[in-house]
Amino acid sequence: MNRVPHILLLYWIIKIASTTLGETGADMFSMTYCLGYGSTIVLFMGLFALFLFIKLSIKRYEPISYWLTFTATAIVGTAISDYIDRTLEFGYAIGSALLVSILLLTLWAWYKHEKSINVEYITNTTSEIYYWLAFLIANTLGTAAGDFLADDLGFGFAQSAVMISGVLMFLAILNFYTKVSKTLLFWLAFVLTRPFGATFGDLLTKTHEHGGLDLGTVGSSLFFGVVLILAVIKEVRIEKTR
Repeated sequence: MNRVPHILLLYWIIKIASTTLGETGADMFSMTYCLGYGSTIVLFMGLFALFLFIKLSIKRYEPISYWLTFTATAIVGTAISDYIDRTLEFGYAIGSALLVSILLLTLWAWYKHEKSINVEYITNTTSEIYYWLAFLIANTLGTAAGDFLADDLGFGFAQSAVMISGVLMFLAILNFYTKVSKTLLFWLAFVLTRPFGATFGDLLTKTHEHGGLDLGTVGSSLFFGVVLILAVIKEVRIEKTR
């Protein structure tokens, strides 16, 4: 029995809502609530482990457990990225390069062991563990890449979000109208939707002095949390009709 969702439009809507919540949520806990990056990582890594255990136990695709696990990777990925880039002072460029290398190594190990990195058809526990490990790393990478565009390259949050949106639309065109590998396009889009969520989340939460709209982490997190819940409810209803 397949354990993961099909990659349709609703998947990407939920994914973007989840990754944006990951950015605003991580900032809310680490900065607004002053937990710091380390405590936020420990808290949400624990939740990720718990949700993953539940997800692996179900052995099929179930939207609520799936997206709880995914959202935990988005939040802990943001905190890990900020810890690497800021606390360890690796910087966004080196942090991004390091995470790209780890992601490629994980995908290589996944393919070497399972002979496939198909993200739409997972039927055993080993493949699903690789799947979630790759997702966690990709979400961490996306945060670093978004910060690299917005801060190091000086594009700012709004312009970075617009640029990434353009690249995502180009990938969608390639997906529908060319024979470029669907797996390659998925991973490119998966990684890029994360910096889109990161830059869009920062645009909403950062102060005017830092190029944001100063809407705050709590209100922004609540908004995207509601969007995520409504979209997952829609996904649950769709699954019941299948």
